[in-house]
Amino acid sequence: MSSPQRAKFFVNQGIVSSREDMLNVLRPLLKQTVSYRYERGRQVVARGTGWVERIVVDRPDVSTYFTPIAITLNIDSFEHLEFETRPDQLLVYSLVQGDERVVVEFAPGAAEDIEPPLLAQVRPMPPEAGGYVQMELLGQDASWRDAVGSDAPPDSGGSGPPGIDVQGEE
Repeated sequence: MSSPQRAKFFVNQGIVSSREDMLNVLRPLLKQTVSYRYERGRQVVARGTGWVERIVVDRPDVSTYFTPIAITLNIDSFEHLEFETRPDQLLVYSLVQGDERVVVEFAPGAAEDIEPPLLAQVRPMPPEAGGYVQMELLGQDASWRDAVGSDAPPDSGGSGPPGIDVQGEE
């Protein structure tokens, strides 16, 4: 008689391959400024600092991308996630696919250097704009759709909290 398989556990470091576990380990990065470093083999190919807009799973139509303005992480883009705790108690995340990896770290000092994309910079109106200004005001439902790419409202039970999309289908 076989006993049921026990869930794994990790303390301060580990290698996670379960999609659900990867999502849970990455969740604290949502809506945070992070630094990232893209490595191919032992060579650093690119680096930057960006704002984690979305974390998705079961969405083959959504790519993972890293830009200085916005970052979207699709859990399904990676084989596994390695994480470890730094001496200052912050985590270092390595998203791995073959010989490529993206190392992501929370960047608390970078918040002054980069503004979240949802915060617009205030600029004076140019004189040629005249007296006409068009603005779109988004309600809670609209901002939810923008954050998760879904028409499901926040309390519909169809997906996760804002910014985390766990729906398999739209």
